[in-house]
Amino acid sequence: MASRRAKVQRKTLETSIAVELSLDGQGNSTFATGVPFLEHMLDQVSRHGLFDINIDCQGDTQIDDHHSVEDIGISLGEAFAEALGDRSGIQRYGHAYVPLDESLSRVVIDFSGRPGLHFHADFRRPSVGNFDVDLTSEFFQGFANHAKATIHMDVLRGVNDHHKIETLFKAFGRALRIACTIDERAIGAMPSTKGSLS
Repeated sequence: MASRRAKVQRKTLETSIAVELSLDGQGNSTFATGVPFLEHMLDQVSRHGLFDINIDCQGDTQIDDHHSVEDIGISLGEAFAEALGDRSGIQRYGHAYVPLDESLSRVVIDFSGRPGLHFHADFRRPSVGNFDVDLTSEFFQGFANHAKATIHMDVLRGVNDHHKIETLFKAFGRALRIACTIDERAIGAMPSTKGSLS
């Protein structure tokens, strides 16, 4: 089986980002983004998805974290799209429920080739530490658009906003792992009656 790896570089006036991804990894990661809370969340994706992910981002965090968080989502989405290639043989669909104490989230992913994010989460406060909670959906929107995936994300219950966001990222990692897994019974087959997932 071909190596399912990708290297992506993205440079704008606001950010300079390098991403390295291995879909068939061991959950190892390194992050240098200037956004510590996001790094903690990305570590959940790596560990629960068993993806090896390295991300370096130089961004205008002196203004705020918005550009860095959104562009990291975009770049990681591009890396997944590249590593998956034509997507033949993959499970395509993945879903996961993940609890953390009082919080519970569900994430469902379809690598359909049709980008879309359907995000439902009510947060009680504007930030977790220095992290603007609105940037949670911005990250996933960037990912969905550039991975060309349909993603449904729901916080089903919870009180602590940190817990809510963490359950979303953990469930995201686990759903990604399932969706990206090669189906041994369908190696080389396209998981679509259209014959394409682009």
